[in-house]
Amino acid sequence: MKTTSLLLLIGLISCNYRSTPEMPTRWSTDKAWEWYDSQPWLVGTNFNPSTSINQLEFWQAETFDRETIARELSWSAELGMNIHRVYLHNLLWDQDSTGFIERINTYLSIADKYDIKTMLVLLDDVWHPVPILGKQPAPVPHLHNSGWVQAPGAEILGDTTRHDELEAYIKGILTRFANDDRVIVWDLYNEPDNVASQAGRADLEVKNKHIFSLALLKKVVKWTREVNPSQPVTSGIWRGNPENWGTLDSLPEIDKYMIENSDIISFHAYDGDMKVIDRKIKELKKYGRPLLCTEYLARGTGNTFESVLPIFRKHKIAAINWGLVFGKTNTIYPWESWSKEYRSEPKVWHHDILRNDGSPYSEAEVEFITNATKEK
Repeated sequence: MKTTSLLLLIGLISCNYRSTPEMPTRWSTDKAWEWYDSQPWLVGTNFNPSTSINQLEFWQAETFDRETIARELSWSAELGMNIHRVYLHNLLWDQDSTGFIERINTYLSIADKYDIKTMLVLLDDVWHPVPILGKQPAPVPHLHNSGWVQAPGAEILGDTTRHDELEAYIKGILTRFANDDRVIVWDLYNEPDNVASQAGRADLEVKNKHIFSLALLKKVVKWTREVNPSQPVTSGIWRGNPENWGTLDSLPEIDKYMIENSDIISFHAYDGDMKVIDRKIKELKKYGRPLLCTEYLARGTGNTFESVLPIFRKHKIAAINWGLVFGKTNTIYPWESWSKEYRSEPKVWHHDILRNDGSPYSEAEVEFITNATKEK
C-alpha cells in the first residue's frame, strides 16, 4: 500500500464536498415520503446465487449463472418477496465494464419477470480485504462467508491518492441505471469502517480504516449527486448504541455523515432483543424519513422472521433479510464459526431460508413468511 502524506489525508478528510447551486442535493423530506408512500411494503432478501461464493463469482462472465439466478428468483417470488439487495464490485467494472453492464441488465430482466425490484450496493467494507479477479476460492467447509470480499479492498481504500480510480465505476453504473425503474434504491457503501478481524486477515486491513472509509464515502456521495439518479440513495447505519442513533452529535463522524446524506434512512438489525430493534426504530424516526432495514436474521440470537417481521410490518419499514438459498457462502453457519469449529450443518440456521433444491429449512417459517407478505 502506498504511503499517503499527512497533509493530503487531512485535506481530503476535511473537505465537505458542499453542493454547488448546479449540483443536486439530498432529497427533501417531502420527496422521500412521496417516493416511499408510492411503494408497497418492501420485503425481500440480500441475494447471492447459491453457486457463487462472493460478488466476483456472481458477476464474472465465466461464472454468471443465469439458470440458477432465474430458478432462485422464482422461489423468492413464491415467498412473496418484492425486493432484493444485490452487491456489485468495482473490479468487475475494471475487468469488463461493457460485459458487466450487460450481465446486470440480464439480472434485472430476470428479477423484473418476477416483479422483484433491486437495491444495488456499490461498495462494501466487510470480510476479506484483498479481492482478486479470476477463479475464486472454494468454500471452507462449515465456515461463514469464507470467500466474501471487500470493495474496493485495502489496496485502494488505504491510499487516498487512488480513490479517484473509482469515479468511473460509480458514475458508470449509476448513469446506466439512473432512470431504470427495475432499480429501486442505491446503497452506496455497505458497513463502511467494518474491520476484518477474522483469523489471518487483521494484518491485511487498513489501519485507521474509519478515516479512509469516510474520505471515500464523501467522494462517492459527491459523484452520486453529480449523476443525480431518479432513485433514492442511502448508506446504512449498522453499529453502536441505538440509544444514540437519533442524536447526530452523539454519533461517530462516519455514521453522522451517512444519515445526513441519505435520502432514505437504512439500518441493520441483527439484535436478538426485540426491545433493541424497537429502540432503533424509535431513534431513527426522529429524522423524519422513510426507514429500510437492509440486513437482519440471526436465528441463534432470537432474531427470526417470526420475531422481526411483525415489527417492521407494523411500522411499514422495508425488511431485507440476509440470505435466500444455502450455497457457497455457507451463511447458514453463524459468525462464531470463525472461532468455534463446526463439523456439520447447525441445528439452527444462522441466515438463509431454502436449501439448494428449493426445500425450506423450516416449513413453518416459510408459511409464516408467505402469510406476512400477503398482507403487503
